[in-house]
Amino acid sequence: MDIATIAAIATPTGRGGIGIIKISGKNAFSIAASVFKKSGPVIGDLEGKGEPFLFSLKSHRLYHGHIVDKEKGRVLDEVLLSVMVAPRTYTMEDVVEINTHSGPVVLTTILDLVLKQGAKLAEPGEFTQRAYLNGRIDLTQAEAVIDIINSKTERSLEIATSHIKGGLKKKIEAIRGDLVDILVEIETAIDFSDDAGESFNSERIVETLERVIVDNLEGLIEKYQNAHVLRDGLKMVVVGRPNVGKSSLMNRLIQEDRAIVTPIPGTTRDLIEETLNIHGIPVKIADTAGLHETDDPIEAMGIEKAEEYISDSDLILFMVDASDPLTGEDYKIYKKIRNKRLILVINKSDLVEDNFKIDIPDSWNKPERIKISALYGRGLNELKDLIVKLSIGEYGIEVQNKIIPNLRQKMALERSLGICVAVVQEIKKEKSFEFIAMDIKEALDSIGEIIGDTAKDDVIDQIFSRFCIGKWCFT
Repeated sequence: MDIATIAAIATPTGRGGIGIIKISGKNAFSIAASVFKKSGPVIGDLEGKGEPFLFSLKSHRLYHGHIVDKEKGRVLDEVLLSVMVAPRTYTMEDVVEINTHSGPVVLTTILDLVLKQGAKLAEPGEFTQRAYLNGRIDLTQAEAVIDIINSKTERSLEIATSHIKGGLKKKIEAIRGDLVDILVEIETAIDFSDDAGESFNSERIVETLERVIVDNLEGLIEKYQNAHVLRDGLKMVVVGRPNVGKSSLMNRLIQEDRAIVTPIPGTTRDLIEETLNIHGIPVKIADTAGLHETDDPIEAMGIEKAEEYISDSDLILFMVDASDPLTGEDYKIYKKIRNKRLILVINKSDLVEDNFKIDIPDSWNKPERIKISALYGRGLNELKDLIVKLSIGEYGIEVQNKIIPNLRQKMALERSLGICVAVVQEIKKEKSFEFIAMDIKEALDSIGEIIGDTAKDDVIDQIFSRFCIGKWCFT
């Protein structure tokens, strides 16, 4: 681990009342002392005795003063400075935070001054990475930090907060504990092979594997499959032939005139994307160009983009016109999306009788359907309920259990599950204890990847690289 003292701007870019520069490491106090002049008398001034006076300040207190560029003889800003003594800090290292006025010039000028005193510019997520490497948090909690930053709804925030409090970590450690107990029994049987028949209870171990370990692993995997969109969000796209009302529905859902609506077919030529909150689910919705044959090269590019977005989407709103019989274009569109999760949205219900039923071919596999009027906003609440139902099932209503693994964690759980299921069969077939022990160790390694005990360096680096979003990197 790089033990250099690191520093970075810890607040988002832009102008505001307060900006924070954070310094962490063994030289944090001496570096801060070289640029900070405390207001009033310095109590317990240790300068001249070989130690910066910051060592005499009380931990976790704010002190008023100024940042001074001694080389140029100028005051850069009036600040509040806090000293936090290890290990009671975020990184478990000595930490100093300089609360200055927020603005690109003042923040970068002070940061440059701090770097000149010997600090190293922190990499994206490096403060959180040090908290992980120093044992303050595990890898699930580190991932929860970026999930909190990225939260788009209260529900996604609740999930991230549950993880940062160690909810998932506790479940993983419980599973690991049960696996370790089984491994100890098997290794004992290996060491005392002559008495293994008396001491090794295969039925009890199989029951623990099947009813405790496998069930818990399957439960966590199921929670990802059923409810990960609560955290990760839902990618949804509105598709249909031209002029069925896709843009009108988009505008209704996001409650603003984002897409141009005209009676002229083919108005939408590019993909229009917005984010909204549907019953606590962050949804990224896209209005696409009408899918149809065209000789217009610009419109064709829009259709190509739409088809790419469709392939990556979690849910498709397939819109048809209630006032117009299904056409050959509708059939062609359905053929492209039939293997995706979709809702058949029957628009322009205001132009037909209330008891109107659209003639859906048997080959369409009875998709979920709903009648709406995008023009008048009818049926939109019912549509939102149906989106939630198809996306997360009962988790749309029940959110008491907020422990939901992410994709990386789910994949590790699946690897461990597959091994544990195989171990059950190996025990039943009385396979060699040595082979069973090797498999259990492999299952433990897979589980350990989740909390970081056995995670490889490239995986850890990849996780902390997520702390960069666009042009802004978090610490």
